[in-house]
Amino acid sequence: MRHYYVYIMANAGRMLYTGVTNELERRVFQHKRKLVQGYTTKYDITRLVYYEATANVLAALSREKQIKGWLRKKKVALIESANPGWRDLSEDWGMGADSRGSAQRESPAAAGSGPDAAP
Repeated sequence: MRHYYVYIMANAGRMLYTGVTNELERRVFQHKRKLVQGYTTKYDITRLVYYEATANVLAALSREKQIKGWLRKKKVALIESANPGWRDLSEDWGMGADSRGSAQRESPAAAGSGPDAAP
């Protein structure tokens, strides 16, 4: 069964990026290695701080859109509910400074992709 992931990444200053992918490890690797130019490269957003999985692509896209529409305070609360220390959940994935983590949740409605910058 294929899974789709809605994820939130952050930089050291806690600027946020919310995205969706069907291959979380590959996508996080791309962010960490700055293989795709854009928002995450410009702001050095390389830490996976939250993710959730669903088997439904439409649910993933919907969830991403929902999270992107939230105020920063609500996004921070979501991250801290699963990852209070803002640990890089990919730190143990063997890509250098990265961890597959406890913040994975099955989602009835999942998300899309895009930047969520801190004010």
